Amino acid sequence: MAIGVGTFLTGSVVFFTHVVHLSPMQIGLGFSLVGLVRLLGSLPLGHLADRLGGKRAWVLGAGVEAICFACFPLARGFWSFLAIMVGCAIADCLASSGRLVYIAAALPTEDRVRSMAFMRAFFNIGFTIGTGFGAVALAFDSNAALIAMVMVNVVGLASNAYFVSRMATVIVARPEKRERTSPWRVLTDRPYLGLSVVFAALAWHGMILNEVLPLWAITHTDVPKPVLGGLFALNTVMAVLLQVRATRTADTVAGSTRLLRLAALCTAAACPMLALSGLTRGWVTIAVLATSVALLTATELWSSAAEWLFATEVPPPDQRGAYEGAFSTVGGIGQMIGPVALTYLGISTGGWGWWVIAGLFLVCAAVTRPVTAWVTRTPRNGQVEPERTAATLS
Repeated sequence: MAIGVGTFLTGSVVFFTHVVHLSPMQIGLGFSLVGLVRLLGSLPLGHLADRLGGKRAWVLGAGVEAICFACFPLARGFWSFLAIMVGCAIADCLASSGRLVYIAAALPTEDRVRSMAFMRAFFNIGFTIGTGFGAVALAFDSNAALIAMVMVNVVGLASNAYFVSRMATVIVARPEKRERTSPWRVLTDRPYLGLSVVFAALAWHGMILNEVLPLWAITHTDVPKPVLGGLFALNTVMAVLLQVRATRTADTVAGSTRLLRLAALCTAAACPMLALSGLTRGWVTIAVLATSVALLTATELWSSAAEWLFATEVPPPDQRGAYEGAFSTVGGIGQMIGPVALTYLGISTGGWGWWVIAGLFLVCAAVTRPVTAWVTRTPRNGQVEPERTAATLS
């Protein structure tokens, strides 16, 4: 799956421009509307994954997404592009929720976070291979090569659906005493929503790394443009080699809370480093930017490890999909706000805005322990025997 995704994303904009014949504005508008669909659909699709079962939702989502991508070579114009993109987004949300529900149900508690770390590491390896395939497709400079690039993604998604369909089916038992509740009731779990806000803010490190840092480097430093490729390579290598190691203490709430605080502090430290890079020259600038990338990558590794524990251990077992949907909804709001806010603070202010961003991450570090304590001592919606759950998490 990762090879297919990496192949497609590498040349997706070129494909939409040359094959589907879209303007840059149409592409941007389409992605914004798809983002809105994801925002509104995450919770009900997560609830659907709970009802269908993790494996069935995962297979169905991946299979439908493969079919949607197979339709892309037939798309011509904005509306067909938008319809296919919406279908892909809905299917991907269902598959993602199903994947989490299945993994949490299929693996014992002590193995979940480490297993998910291995999955992330292999995804990064596959994605890197896919970007190489995508680069080769772009080098041919032909519509046939661009369509072949899309079909690699179709094969990847279809293969994913096939192999998952052959894995063991795991049933999550629903407690007999619990009545069926609306998925929207998850939104009344204020502690979990508070924790989701912390994670949404921490996720801004990805926007800093992928969007704001390159703009800052090009417009406010003397670093040569080819160096940016090396900085992204540093992030990829660290993500592949260190993700599993980063989960060593993430098997308890206390351990994950410490990782969250460290993750927030790393980006808080990276922001002044980025501001400093606007004042340095030559190799010093490259070293400062590389240090910033390493700190941002540490945030990625540690926050991911903590997220996997809270996503699988806190929600009631038969509501993990709905809780993941609520988590994604809050994160989606952050994804909408983040690019504009971070670009303004990081780029338009000339440098002092980096200190404001650092302050935000310091706030995240400060509230992490109280928020996670609030989560563990609060019974979940409709959960039976909340005292036992809280004791286990502690």
